[in-house]
Formats: sequence, structure tokens, C-alpha cells
Amino acid sequence: MNLKNAVKTLVKGNPPEIFTRLYGKRESVLKYQRQRYISALEKFGEIFPLRDDIRIYSAPGRSEIGGNHTDHQRGRVLAGAVDMDAIAVVAFHEDGVIRLLSEGYELIEISAEDTEIHEGEGGSAALLRGVVAGFAKKGIRVGGFDAYCTSDVICGGGISSSAAFEVLLATIIDCHYNGGQTAPTEIARIAWFAESVYFGKKCGLLDQTTSAVGGLVAIDFCNTTEPKIEKIDYPFEEKGYCLCITDTKSSHADLTDDYVAIREEMERVATFFGASALREVKAEDFYAKIPQLREYASDRAILRASHFFSEDKRAELEADALRNDDLGRFLELVNESGVSSYELLQNLYSCSRPFEQSLPLAIMLSKRSLGDRGAVRVHGGGFAGTIQAFVPVEIAEGYVAEMDRIFGVGSCHRLSVRPIGGVEITL
Repeated sequence: MNLKNAVKTLVKGNPPEIFTRLYGKRESVLKYQRQRYISALEKFGEIFPLRDDIRIYSAPGRSEIGGNHTDHQRGRVLAGAVDMDAIAVVAFHEDGVIRLLSEGYELIEISAEDTEIHEGEGGSAALLRGVVAGFAKKGIRVGGFDAYCTSDVICGGGISSSAAFEVLLATIIDCHYNGGQTAPTEIARIAWFAESVYFGKKCGLLDQTTSAVGGLVAIDFCNTTEPKIEKIDYPFEEKGYCLCITDTKSSHADLTDDYVAIREEMERVATFFGASALREVKAEDFYAKIPQLREYASDRAILRASHFFSEDKRAELEADALRNDDLGRFLELVNESGVSSYELLQNLYSCSRPFEQSLPLAIMLSKRSLGDRGAVRVHGGGFAGTIQAFVPVEIAEGYVAEMDRIFGVGSCHRLSVRPIGGVEITL
């Protein structure tokens, strides 16, 4: 499409139909998104003034709804793509070079033919090169393009801005160079390959899978390379509830040891039973052997393993509740998940920072606002960052205002589940 015509379409007309599918029907959100796209188009024109034949792409962030710290033990998770996303304005050419500018970062440039790992490269360049390499491994030749990217997926908020960016890049390449034929699950694997091999961050497939597939998804990681994925269509807002994420603005810096300890402690318990992950261990065997386990692993490791067994089952029950349209049971299970993370998993604050307890504070305030309605729990990895709440729509404005009063304006985000993963947008 022509760049100037795309801008005119957004300036003069109502938001295109695809916007309501991606971002919901709230007028304030659609107005924001229309202006955001106009700005992205205009900035692309400033950065790449010789390109006027453009395409537009989007890929969503994601929210972990059920299954806190279960995926790395080959457990079950309930997750949802959300209406925070990364978008790109792209012009393709045959220069053999990919130039990409992400808002707030420096322009990067790589050869489309160079798929070797560059030691110390890091950042967006490494992720871009890794995605190109992922397609090259499948025999798909990638040519050149220029791109401007911008994202409203909050960084460090457990909504996975990195997965949104990786899936965005993979969607760009797949749509143009492969006719959009790559399955969402394969898009996720290419994105995961880029992050784990080229960027050097070891991760599971949860974030990339949710972003690529879109919607509300129940994922079973019994087979980590080929997880079972089922989409569940559940209209939370039509049922009177919305999803809110509050960023407490607490820092994840120096918390790596805390995250690593959860996995290591769970795996130590699994090792006692001759297993590589807790999914291979029967819960009844675990509870029967606790006296012997205490001589092999710490009490905290045993508590965290207990969380896995209940949380893994709970993720399945949450999915069942939504399939059966039992929202009350679903909310009850979400609250149970929050208590388990607090008491057993113990990932609401770091033992190394006992006086920094922003997540328990946010949960306490949420429960005070919600009363006996809704649900609240830690969101994502924990120790710092965000909480998640299901809030009755009629009190959502007040809830957001209260969270913003405590943690700063713009801290609380009202989100919707986005039914579509990575996509090319036609205006």
C-alpha cells in the first residue's frame, strides 16, 4: 500500500475493522491506536524517505493467566495474547540488506545473507539475525527490507516484549517471503530459536507460542518441543470482567538468582525420583516420600514442588471452567493460584530484599478494592514487576485509579485478550 494513502485512510476514516479485532471496541483505545499507527507511518517516512510502498505488521504481548512457573517443569499453562503489541511499517527491496529502527534504539543493519552467529552482537540485531537464520534453515530465502518498529508492550512487566518483537520479525518474513504459509507453532519455534541460540537467553516456548497463536490458549508442555495447544474462546468482557495488569515499577535487577533457584529447587526434587522434571513425578509419590526428601532437598524446595503439583492441575481446571462457562469457578481457581504462589512458590519478594514488597502490597490493595469479587495473583516470574487481576467492568475505572494512585499514573493497564497472533494489517 502507498504510505501517504495509508496515513490519509487513518486520518479521515474510522478505525479499520481489523483494529476492533486486535484492540477491542473501547473508543479511547481505538483512538489511541489510530494515532499510534499514524505516528509510526510518518516516522517511517522520515527515516526511509525513498520508500513509499509499505506493509504493516503486528504481534501481541502475552499474559500468563494460569500455571505460574509450571512450564519449565513440563507442566500446563493457560495464557492469553493481549492487546499490547509491537507493530512495524516495512518496505521490501532487493538490496540484500535489512535495516531496522526500533523506537528508542539505534538503527541496526545486517546482511540478509549473513546468518552466522556474531559473538557479542546481542540486542535486536542478534534477534533479527536469528529469525532470518531460522527461516534459512527451512530453505526460505530472505531478501532485504527497511522497517520501523514501535511497541507498547511494557518491558519487564511479564508481558514478554521480547517474544512480541521476535514474532513480529518472523511474521514479516513469513508473510512476504513465504506467502504466510508457516504455521503459528513454527513461527513460535523460529522466534524461540532466535532468542535462545542467537540472543543467548535460554527460555521455553510459552511466550513465543502465545504471541504467535493468539487468543486464549491452554498449553501442555509434556513434550517441550511439540506442546499440545488448544485455543479457548471466552469473552471475559461480555461476561462482565476485564483483565488488569499493574506494573509496580519494582526492579528485576539482580534477581536472576531468585528465578534460577525456583527451577533448580524443583529439579532437585525431581532428581530424587530419578526424573528430569516434576511432570514425570506422581504427586502421591512426592507426598509419601517427604520425610526422605527432607534429607535430600531443602524445605523450600519441597514447598515449591508442592506448588507445581497443585498449580499444574489448577491450570487444567481453569481451562475446564472456561470451557464450561463457569466464570465463578475460574475466578476461585485464580485466587487459589495467587495464594499458592505466595505461600508455597514464594515468589512475591526476594529474600535478599525483605523490605521491598511491592507485589504483596499491590495484591493487598487489589483485594481491598475487589472485595469478594474478581481475582488477583502474581503475574509472570514474580519477585518484582507486575500483578494480574480480573476486575468487574463496572468498577474497573476505580480500580485502575487506585492502582495508579499508589504506583504512579499509567501503572495499571486494562487489557483485553487478542484473538489473533502475528498478522499483516491491511487498511
